[in-house]
Amino acid sequence: MNAIPPLIEPPVNRRRWWIHLILLGAYVLVAGVVGLRRVKSQTPALTHTVGGLLFVCAMELLVFGCVFGLACYASRATRDDLRLRWRGKFKPVLLGVGYSLAFRLVIAIIFIMATTALMLTHLVTPDSLQAYVKTNRPDVETLLDVTAMSHNLAYYWLTLTLVSFLVAGLREELWRSAFLAGLKALWPQYFDSRLGQVGAVFVVAIFFAFAHLPLGLIGVVNAGFLGVGLGLIMVFHRSIWPAVIAHGFFDMASMAMIPWAMQHYQ
Repeated sequence: MNAIPPLIEPPVNRRRWWIHLILLGAYVLVAGVVGLRRVKSQTPALTHTVGGLLFVCAMELLVFGCVFGLACYASRATRDDLRLRWRGKFKPVLLGVGYSLAFRLVIAIIFIMATTALMLTHLVTPDSLQAYVKTNRPDVETLLDVTAMSHNLAYYWLTLTLVSFLVAGLREELWRSAFLAGLKALWPQYFDSRLGQVGAVFVVAIFFAFAHLPLGLIGVVNAGFLGVGLGLIMVFHRSIWPAVIAHGFFDMASMAMIPWAMQHYQ
């Protein structure tokens, strides 16, 4: 009886995966540079009208879709490469909501512990800390029109839903999964193991943080930490969907508080 020969995976086409990675890396670098130029012009990326918001969101999704599609076409990335499988009926939703709340709790605990430590060592005073936060808060005006959020209900809810879950959550997690797939395909000796994938998450988080340069130093740090957390979710659950939902709910809660926060820290 003839033995069945073992399945041999086809060799990785490195040239195709290099194209994949370069396209995705360039997308983030260009986004960061364009955002910095917008800071100088002092115009919000999402404009100040509902029509303008919808147009900008459509263009963002279209441009990303083209770059993402070209990258995946070049590399021939599969559904499993991109972690696109939905695992469980309601599990991804429950995990996403739970992780979103956990992120918020962890950030609050870190902020309280850091503030308490600084106070106890007398490195800062309550007044100086408040002044620092006001001066270095994330520059959300480069992203959206706070006045429109405060006075236009449609604009407000579109930022909480369309922007949070599609433009931010889905688009950015698709980018993250594709970038992780590129690192794994090109350098499997470093990024193929579970520990290596965790290391890749930190590499990707640096690129992710760069795209948030227009938000300022605090915004970059927050994006970096969030990127690490979302990447770890993706790696350990082998699916992007818990991360997409966690990202969407996290951004939704953040944007919901922007009008109040801007009045408080003016």
